[in-house]
Amino acid sequence: MDKWNEIRDFLATELTALGRDCCVSGSFLTRLPFPSVKGAGKKGSLGAASRAFPLVGAVIGVIAGLSLMAGASLNLHPLACALIALAVAALVTGALHEDGLADVADGFGGGSTKAAKLKIMHDSRIGTFGVLAVFFSVGIRAGILAGLPGPALGAAALIAAAALSRGLLPAAMHFMEPARKSGLAAKAGTPDREGWMKGLALGALLSFLFLGPWGGVVALAGGALAATFVAWLANRQIGGITGDVLGAQQQAAETAILIAAAAAL
Repeated sequence: MDKWNEIRDFLATELTALGRDCCVSGSFLTRLPFPSVKGAGKKGSLGAASRAFPLVGAVIGVIAGLSLMAGASLNLHPLACALIALAVAALVTGALHEDGLADVADGFGGGSTKAAKLKIMHDSRIGTFGVLAVFFSVGIRAGILAGLPGPALGAAALIAAAALSRGLLPAAMHFMEPARKSGLAAKAGTPDREGWMKGLALGALLSFLFLGPWGGVVALAGGALAATFVAWLANRQIGGITGDVLGAQQQAAETAILIAAAAAL
């Protein structure tokens, strides 16, 4: 009886902590009305809660997937359904990751030194490189979703990509140094070993659940390669990670995961 009580107490503690992490992560990653929790704005709180990123990503993916299926029920063209789904996802997140991708493209493409690149990335205005990066990111993802055989598979791919792409971010936060002493990456803090591994495991589990074993393996490999490439490029360009780099990683990983899903499904 004591053993079962210990297990019950452990599960209750873990679920409570995970719920808190979902609220902290969801309040940052989305515009959804997640409950506020004590200490959510403190330095390091986001990194500590980042294991819940894939769960928040799954919520985003479900909302986007339902939007895609709603468009399909109205007999809209598959490309229109895909664009609606991506637009809804951007609304839910406040285009947080798209903004990061645009800033990274502008900074890496327009700056000649590390300081110049960081200055451009900090600027709220979007330049030619940023516009093109977002245009191609949305266009490629919409084209892939439109080409999948049916809205149900499109919705499943969206959920898997949204969850896994965000599940890869805690690892980047753990292994990469902040490029600035101030800014989001520095304030967010560093997830510990258990935190980034749980985040990655949750993201992988959700991708396996929605894409199947083979699809999950291919998606994990594609997403990891894309996120690793952006990390390598950021280290070469600015010597570390920023909030914008995390956004670019998410966008690159999501695109790669959708490509992998299209190849595997």
